[in-house]
Formats: sequence, C-alpha cells, structure tokens
Amino acid sequence: MTDIKVAWAAVGGDPALVPRISTVARRGALEARLPVRELARACVGACALAASELGARRAGRTEVPEVRVDDGAVATAFVSERHLLIDGRAPVSFAPLSRFWRTADGWVRTHANYPHHRARLLGALRLPGDASVADVAEVLAERSASEVEETVYGAGGLAVALRTAAEWAVHPQGVAMAGRPLVERERFDAARAHALPPLGLGGDPLLPAAGVRVLDLTRVIAGPVATRTLALLGADVLRVDAPGLPEDPDAHADTGFGKRSTRLDLGLAADRRTFEELLGQANVVVTGYRPGALDRFGLSPEALAGRRPGLIVAQLSAWGAYGPWGERRGFDSLVQVATGIASAEGSPERPGALPAQALDHGTGYLLAASVLRALTDRSEQGCGLVLRLALARTAAWLAAGGAGESVSGSDPSGTAYNRPDAWLVETGSGIGRLRHALSPVSFVGGPVNWARPPGRWGTDPARWA
Repeated sequence: MTDIKVAWAAVGGDPALVPRISTVARRGALEARLPVRELARACVGACALAASELGARRAGRTEVPEVRVDDGAVATAFVSERHLLIDGRAPVSFAPLSRFWRTADGWVRTHANYPHHRARLLGALRLPGDASVADVAEVLAERSASEVEETVYGAGGLAVALRTAAEWAVHPQGVAMAGRPLVERERFDAARAHALPPLGLGGDPLLPAAGVRVLDLTRVIAGPVATRTLALLGADVLRVDAPGLPEDPDAHADTGFGKRSTRLDLGLAADRRTFEELLGQANVVVTGYRPGALDRFGLSPEALAGRRPGLIVAQLSAWGAYGPWGERRGFDSLVQVATGIASAEGSPERPGALPAQALDHGTGYLLAASVLRALTDRSEQGCGLVLRLALARTAAWLAAGGAGESVSGSDPSGTAYNRPDAWLVETGSGIGRLRHALSPVSFVGGPVNWARPPGRWGTDPARWA
C-alpha cells in the first residue's frame, strides 16, 4: 500500500509516532489511475514527521509536535516547477525533443532538455544539429523501440522504450530491483559523530536541521527537492556543480530556495582542496549523479563515509546502483515509461503520464525524510549511514500500491482542490520577483517559508555560512 506507514517504516521510523499525523483530504488533487495522491501524501507525511521528531529530540521535548498533511499543499508542491513565475514569465519544462515518439513497433520516450543530451540524441540518429521534430519523427518511425533505446543510450543520450508492468517485471533491470527496499540504509562505521547542539526551547520557528551542513551534489528535481526541504528546516545547504556542466536557470530557481550555490572543478588541485575542506566540516552529503559518475574523484558513498567518520551519505539514482542499467542516466519521465506507469496511465497503444513528476518529488521528500531520521538515529548511535534511493524503486512502490490507507484524522470525503492559490506566494529575489509554491512539509511550530530566496546558479563563495 502507498500509505504513510510504509513510507515511515522505510525510513526507519517508530510506528508509534504515526498517529501524530493528520491529513486534509481534497478531491481532485493529483488524480490518476495509480494512487499518486496517496504516494505523495505518504512521502510528505514521512518527511514532516521525521522533521518533527528530530526537532523534538534536539529541543528536549518529550512529545513530538503534530504533523498536518494537506492534499492541496502537497498537490501544489508536486508541480512546483509549473507554478513558478519569474517576473511573470513561466519557464518551459520540456524541450521540443523531450517527448513520446512512435516507432516501427511501439513507442519510445526521449529526454533532451540539456544541450548535450540533445546533441547526443541527434548524433545517435545521424541527424544534423538543427534537425526538427519532424526530422526525428521520420527516423524513429522506421526503427524498433528497443533499437532506438540501445542506440541512443550507447551514444550517451536518453531514450527508453515503452513497456508494460509485466514486461518490466521480466526485464533484467526489473529483476535486479525486485525485492529491494524502498530506502536502503547501511550503517557504515562505528566512529562517534559529533552530536548536534540542542535547540533553544524559545526558538520560533522550530528548525530541526539548524546547524547541519549539507553538501548538495544533485541536479534535476528529486535531489534538489530533498536539499531544498532540508534548507527549509534550517540546514546550511551548499550546492556544488562542475563549471562546465550547464544548468537550467529556471530549474535552479524552483529548487534553489534556502540554499547557496557554487561551482568547483574537482580536476583542479585548488578546487579539490576547497572541496575537501568543505567535506571535512559537512554532516551530510547528497549525491544525485548516476552511480559511478563521481567515483573517479573518490566520491563514492563508501569513500566519502571513510574520509569523514559519522557522515550521512544519501545516494539518489534513477535505476538503482545495481543491475545492467545501474550506471545509466535517467529521469522521472523515462522511468515512468520503462516501468509500466506510462502504459497504466494510458495504454500500450497510447501512453500517458502521471499528473506530476511524482517519482522525482516523492523520492525527494523520502530522501529528506531518510536524512532527518538518520540524524535522529545518529544522535543515539553515533555512527554514519549510507542511504540509497532510486526513482525506479519509488515507481515499483507506486505501481504495486492499492487505493492507499487513511491515517488518523483524515477525511475520506474531502473538500475539493480547485485552485492552488492558497499555497502560492510571491518573494523578491536577485533573479526577479518569484511566484512559487510553499513547502508541504508542515508541523506545529515549524517553518512556513524559506529563510532566503534562490540566487543565481554557481555564484556563491565555496564556504559554509
């Protein structure tokens, strides 16, 4: 079931705390054939409860503050990228070549939002750089979906053939993932970590992650949503990117709230020293690159944990760090296509999509919940943890879910979710006037909005606040 009990158990939570959650159910929120609303509610609920638990622990409170999950806030936040306005301008979410295409025997979906992915897609199809949608459609219509998938991936691009859930279940990657936990938690060392200082009882708001230093090595929705949430809760989050790897400034604006952003070239000795100094004072490292991509810099989860005793390392990937696709790139839209979700939301003859990039957002909140719970566990056990999450594992949970299970205080009839205005605010920033979604993570005494708006990508000093 895609319910809060499953999500809370996955992040290692005490089941006795689940009754601290109440929900406001709203008809029309994230409607889909699959239980998307229930999954979203569960992921956000687990995150908010983990935050409330950690805040109570650090503030010396005997009772965990109550958590309230509102379907309206959740539904609005799960499409935050669609609600963002920058000086009244709406960003473009998908490039023209990021879409479904008919092939000779079915369908394939491509992802070409970044210039280098677009170039690799066209190169794999032997098309010029100025090729049109019609040019690509003509080429793909003559090839099988599996051929396109392998050819484009072989060239470093992104394309996935449409599969049903039954086909994914017998695919080698689907088989490799079967039975894996939603969140993998591995205790890595026995060294005592430095305890986080207690929070003052008079703090307003209660910031459970205050004083936690987070190195954010993530890109594109899921990872940035997780670190954006940790920033909301008081963490000092520093995102680090390579100078030569482009980023969409609009995507950064949506997920950059509360954080700072810098650029370091780990191939340069001076930048590498700076990074090691940052790592030496970090409490948490979150990585969102495909497994193995950072290994050449000595940044595998095992290497990071080995160099910084007591460190919490969270590794996010599309397909998991195992199986034949373990080192492949991937995005939410592609995982939906591979795992049978696109077929379930439409049909094998006419694929559909979820009402939100729910695998990204859901996994992002689960990741934040996992980090918060790891911080709570570390306060008792002192050891570091390695956490592993994958969009495809979240997809399997969604695909296997039923209608969801109500938690205490929920209203099964619910009021209608008609407009998102109640969960949208405007904030001034150095990149313009922003209309944006509020965080759905809510507990009594907790923060309502981020302490700082996003800045320009990669322009902050490479140091802790």
